[in-house]
Amino acid sequence: MPADSPTIAQQARAVYWQRVKRLTLLLLFAWFLLTFGILFFARELARFTLFGWPFSFYMAAQGMVLMYLLIVACHAWCMRRLDRILKDDISHGC
Repeated sequence: MPADSPTIAQQARAVYWQRVKRLTLLLLFAWFLLTFGILFFARELARFTLFGWPFSFYMAAQGMVLMYLLIVACHAWCMRRLDRILKDDISHGC
């Protein structure tokens, strides 16, 4: 095997980091769309009420925080899954 060819572990790490970057960009895009969408359409969302409050107020006060928490939980779950995949790929490949 040539000295400059990547090992299985190096290839697995490269795929891992590609997936991590893709996941991070996807979740950052979701964060941006959520934040921008709620703020941009706040007047239109104020027409709807939830528990007696305008929906835009509810989203700004409570809903956005819950959505951000959901994004963080999704990131943690996906990263745990990717870490397990990388560990399995490295242990089976070496």
